[in-house]
Amino acid sequence: MIYDGTLKGSLITLRSITLSDCTDLYVSWLNDEAINVYLETRFEVHTVESIRSFVEGILKSDSSYMFAMIANDTNKHIGNIKLGPIHPHYLYADVGYLIGDKNYWGKGIATEAIKLVVDFAFNELNLRRVQAGVFEHNIASEKALTKAGFSLEGRMRKQLSVDPQQAKWQDHLYYGILKEDII
Repeated sequence: MIYDGTLKGSLITLRSITLSDCTDLYVSWLNDEAINVYLETRFEVHTVESIRSFVEGILKSDSSYMFAMIANDTNKHIGNIKLGPIHPHYLYADVGYLIGDKNYWGKGIATEAIKLVVDFAFNELNLRRVQAGVFEHNIASEKALTKAGFSLEGRMRKQLSVDPQQAKWQDHLYYGILKEDII
């Protein structure tokens, strides 16, 4: 793969996020309880300005990449995926993702996005490991990671809650994939 700022799959194309992606639509995803239930960003109310500030930080970073997910069938921005921070000495990074357009849930979009980013991490950035943390009740995310080749590596018992005020605690599951797992 020659990286030109885009990663192409059969369902989506990932392209480097831009400030023009910081729209009311993007803000609506982050402020929608059904979409943000497993996101750490759910604890704040988002605005176009707060999103722009976050994206500006990513664009200035030399240790993170963020991609807009563009549906190949409609050319619409439907979500994002982030790789980073990259740990330069240990050559690993975290991956996190969000499909904001509910019309694209359950269609394999997250799995394809994860695979594209993992390929980029291993073959373009020469990382050796990519990892992700997941709430135990986020079955869709667990399935996407497993289908993308990740293995469940650990469990932190009762570490997270979608509503800490209600004290309904869930396990925090840790998934990972190594470069040698897919070679």
